[in-house]
Amino acid sequence: QVQLVESGGGLVQPGGSLRLSCAASGLTLDYYSIGWFRQAPGKEREGVSCISSSDDRISYTDSVKGRFTISRDNAKNTAYLQMNSLKPEDTAVYYCAVGGITTLDRYEYEYWGQGTQVTVSS
Repeated sequence: QVQLVESGGGLVQPGGSLRLSCAASGLTLDYYSIGWFRQAPGKEREGVSCISSSDDRISYTDSVKGRFTISRDNAKNTAYLQMNSLKPEDTAVYYCAVGGITTLDRYEYEYWGQGTQVTVSS
């Protein structure tokens, strides 16, 4: 049974940082592309960042470029999203997902975590 568990969310002040983790079980992340998505209240789920299985392709949505960094640790079967210089508009539930294609299109991902809340507020 495949399971993705996100952690690391919370309340942070504008300008602060958080690191989200996505721990996988039931599959080996080495063989998959990983995507991070977020969904704010009343909005559609949007792609934030993705990384290919070989780490040679990484993409970010424009609004997070230069502030967020996606990575993975295959030995720990875990993916990460380092988020710096956080803004109130980054507030959302963040999800990790696993699939066969490196894309920010949420429909291309097969497995999803349950999400972790990130709130950026003073």
